[in-house]
This record gives sequence, structure tokens and C-alpha cells, in this order.
Amino acid sequence: MKTSQALSIFGVFALLTFAYPGGGAAGADSLSGKWLSPAPSAAKKNPNAPTQTSIAAGQKIYSKTCVMCHGKSGDADGPAVIELNIHPAKLSDPQLMGTESDGSLFWKITTGKKPMPAYGKRLSETDRWNLVNYVRTLSKN
Repeated sequence: MKTSQALSIFGVFALLTFAYPGGGAAGADSLSGKWLSPAPSAAKKNPNAPTQTSIAAGQKIYSKTCVMCHGKSGDADGPAVIELNIHPAKLSDPQLMGTESDGSLFWKITTGKKPMPAYGKRLSETDRWNLVNYVRTLSKN
């Protein structure tokens, strides 16, 4: 094998390794470009009804932890987007919100996926479910 072929193969391997980090459920769908939660997680039901109290609690959490990237109204236009060169989910998109179950959103908040941090150890389970309830209000119908 020629050196240029070996370097070329190594380059493709490195690209796949670093662009599509595998391992675990979060990496399993990376090659398809979609971030899918495992079916059992997606099937989970939100134990917190979307009451005004729950939504208000979720809004406080969103303002502290999510607005920098996802933006105030969920339009993926937070101040960190340009600075960090990231492309967060547009939570105001009704199509996205129509395809994501509460359990799926909860799982994504819990496990994270770079560059989004995992909040499973940073936020209580109740806080994460309240956050799901608030995120649902951002969808523009």
C-alpha cells in the first residue's frame, strides 16, 4: 500500500472517528444525521402535567441553562451560537416538536450530545420534566 493511500485511509478513519463519535445510544444514530432516543426512553410519559406552575418552573430552568444556545424563543439563535459555531435544535419548529415525544425530549436533556451537555446529574428529574413542558410551549403552530 502506498503512503498516500495509507494517509488517505487514515484521514477517512479519523474523520469518521471524530465527526461521528460512536459508543452508546447517543452515537448510534450519528451516521444518519438524526439524534434518536432509544424506544423505551421515547415511550416514557411525562409524570408532570403541563400546568402553569410546571411550565413556569421549566421556563426558569430554560432561561438559566438553554437560552444561550437555543435562544429566548427557541429559534436556535442564542448568543453562544455564533461564538461557539454550533447549530442547536430549533425548538420553535412545530415539525420538530410534533415528532419528539416527551420521553424523547427528556432523554435528550438527560444524556446530552456534544456540544449540548448532559443535564441528568445537573437537574433533578422533576426539573427535567418541567423543562420538557416549557419547551413544548416554544413550538410555533
